[in-house]
Amino acid sequence: MTPQLILFSFLAYTLLLFVITWITARKADNQAFYIGNKTSPWYVVAYGMIGASLSGVTFMSVPGWVKDTQFTYMMVVFGYFVGYIIIANVLMPMYYRLNLTSIYTYLEQRFGFWSYKTGAFFFILSRVIGASFRMFLVVNVLQIFIFDAWNIPFGFTVSMFILLILLYTFKGGIKTIIWTDTLQTTFMLGALVLTIVFILKDLDIGFGDMVHRVLQADYSRVIVTDWTDKRYFIKQFFSGMFITIVMTGLDQEMMQKNLSCRNLKDAKKNMISFSMVLVFVNMLFLFLGAILLIYANTRGITMPERTDDLFSIISIKFLGPLAGLVFVFGLISAAYPSADGALTSLTTSFCIDFLGLDKNKKLSEKQKTNSRYFVHIGFAILLLIVIVIFRAINDRAVIDKLFTVAGYTYGPLLGLYAFGLFTKLKVRDHWVPVIAVISPILAYIISENSVFLFNGYKFGFELLIVNGLITYIGLWLARKKDGNLS
Repeated sequence: MTPQLILFSFLAYTLLLFVITWITARKADNQAFYIGNKTSPWYVVAYGMIGASLSGVTFMSVPGWVKDTQFTYMMVVFGYFVGYIIIANVLMPMYYRLNLTSIYTYLEQRFGFWSYKTGAFFFILSRVIGASFRMFLVVNVLQIFIFDAWNIPFGFTVSMFILLILLYTFKGGIKTIIWTDTLQTTFMLGALVLTIVFILKDLDIGFGDMVHRVLQADYSRVIVTDWTDKRYFIKQFFSGMFITIVMTGLDQEMMQKNLSCRNLKDAKKNMISFSMVLVFVNMLFLFLGAILLIYANTRGITMPERTDDLFSIISIKFLGPLAGLVFVFGLISAAYPSADGALTSLTTSFCIDFLGLDKNKKLSEKQKTNSRYFVHIGFAILLLIVIVIFRAINDRAVIDKLFTVAGYTYGPLLGLYAFGLFTKLKVRDHWVPVIAVISPILAYIISENSVFLFNGYKFGFELLIVNGLITYIGLWLARKKDGNLS
């Protein structure tokens, strides 16, 4: 795999994306950008969401994660499944009933102005950080295998990548993304399956025999029964459930695609079918991780310092040009969903939640569109800056960083929505921003001292639940004394 061949693959894939963009965005207006005019076929949304949910984090990090955590991540995935069922039956009916474009307008109706702005702000903060982590992971691989050969700086690589994403999402938004996501899902899953095939062929071993070897190597351990361990199976399950609720059900990017379906019935079919497929796909990624480790041990390949790099090194350097090409297409297809949906949802949230373009009757449609363009470009620049900063400080597995950060930034959203849905209490709205800031700080303090405070207990992803609970308690303390909602 030469840098020239990888670059050609990248450009060919990008050209295909722009063809789809030209077809889907020709007559797109603001409503098409925000919610696809509510005409998206549910099965297209469901299939595309697989790639969007996996993105570069799963594609790169999960296979390498098997080295240290075996298959214990599957307990998180099982929790994901339950979380999707809750979203389909609790959150989506509310969003469709209220006819929302930005899901955070619910908070204004339920609590007031400051709660609304707090929810939208924490989404923007969460999505900027999360999207930047995901994009860094895949763009960094492209940098190493393509652009370092020509001494092109990382900042320039990221700038060109974001510029391409900016161009193909600029006009069509969600109307374009639901179709480009299908392409990206196809290439990502194709890379997953074909890489397994290539490894089995290179080792001259059958699929059944490889499954047996994975079981013998103890990579397939799913359940950890030590309650003090970060991977304790009950903690993993409930963490996965709540991660899904906040990172999908309370996330504008993911729900924006669901809200583009024709009606609630279609949106539910999308969510349930997508969640079932996702369990199987995550299992395949873990299986790939196990056979990558077996392959490395069999061929005497030195383990890379960062396990995130294991997939790329074996595919490009050891499995031959065809396998390398398949990996590159899979990697590129994982890179784009990490950014296009984020850029679109960030633009949507800011335009509606902070600029109020949907309610402003004084602006013409053209003026609203121009404002949207300006915001779109602004967030592209912000993502660029954060990615460059992240590369300078990166020192651990990206997926761990992603969920750790999400535990702090999505926690207040979890507490706000839980309090709104499961109580009828009013709150002192002006206290909500303070509570939302204090909650992550308290969660961090508890996490850092958990071994001392809780007899050796170590927090994992369930820190998200603690964070949300602290927010919930804070809202209860800030409740109004003049009664419940009518």
